[in-house]
Amino acid sequence: MISGLDHVVVLTSDIAAAAASYETLFARAPAWRNSGDGADRVLFTLDNTTLELMAPDGSGEAADRVRSALVTQGEGLASLCFRTSDIAKLHRRLDRLTLRPEPVAEVVSRDATSGAVLSWKRTRAATEATRGVRMFFLERDQERPLSVRTTPGSITAMDHVVVSTADPERAAALYGARLGLDMALDRSHPDWGRLMFFRCGDLIVEVTHKPGKEKNKASAEAPDRLRGICWRVADIEATHARLVAAGVGVSEIRTGRKPGTKVMTVRNGTCGVPTLLVQPSAGKGE
Repeated sequence: MISGLDHVVVLTSDIAAAAASYETLFARAPAWRNSGDGADRVLFTLDNTTLELMAPDGSGEAADRVRSALVTQGEGLASLCFRTSDIAKLHRRLDRLTLRPEPVAEVVSRDATSGAVLSWKRTRAATEATRGVRMFFLERDQERPLSVRTTPGSITAMDHVVVSTADPERAAALYGARLGLDMALDRSHPDWGRLMFFRCGDLIVEVTHKPGKEKNKASAEAPDRLRGICWRVADIEATHARLVAAGVGVSEIRTGRKPGTKVMTVRNGTCGVPTLLVQPSAGKGE
């Protein structure tokens, strides 16, 4: 019933600075700007998903919730939003699986630049039922416009988003059995810990459990955390050169864990989101 990861939300205290940073990182222009319901939003839509930057705007209960989240967790990844083609059917499933979804709401957004309008239907699962990761689910009436590429060496798409867990068995049940994502990999390594890959459209939700964590009731009950994002690039050397020229801190290019891949780490300009760039092996991506 889940057809993909529609978008991820990144909280920031400075929407203008965050938008400029991600425009530099992606080499793509914002596709949508909107203010309302206590928040300013800037969206970057890539080939397979969207990154939504959100900052508090004005006063009131909704803006206070965003400010409270920033105080509690700081800037960074805040939530996942999955896409479905039938929100009513998915809502019934979430309810049966005791994920306690909110009533389906209809949402309308107007782009501040073009005046274009998008609408969708949305629900949210209870955060305590999704192990501490805020999860939304939506059915869109129209596709979002893509972010226009501004220079060569742009980011093409998301490769995977990382969730860390203290209880891999419960996490596997949530993402696999309850949300219905296809488990593509379940592997343990003495250095990396346990890695579980769940297919979600054209990307992966990676769930990690680090070794050396004492297994007891208290640690197992610790909430899951959104940890980072890996973005795909077509030519990692060109992207590396572009980011260095723009003053973005990046690591040297290195060989990835997956055969045939090259990766590098982005060290700043991501609103606190741990960020990796990958050039997929031949035959995948652009």
